Amino acid sequence: MNFAHAAQQALILSVLVALPVLLVAAIVGLVVASLQAATQVQDQTLAHVPRLLAVAVVIAASAPWMAQNIARFAREMFLAAAM
Repeated sequence: MNFAHAAQQALILSVLVALPVLLVAAIVGLVVASLQAATQVQDQTLAHVPRLLAVAVVIAASAPWMAQNIARFAREMFLAAAM
């Protein structure tokens, strides 16, 4: 396995691992911003707390999947380096 292929796989893996968290943060942020615009409540705490809680739930729920993919990639890289 050459370096360019390994780097490409690492970048794809990083996007796949980060995607669920980023999607949830964006969706919750959009919903909260819409509610704030509709109610004209512009409290910064109200904007950040729901997003923080949603991201924490997604990280907790998808942590085993993330760790499994990262460990698989690391194992593949170590095996490729050993050959």
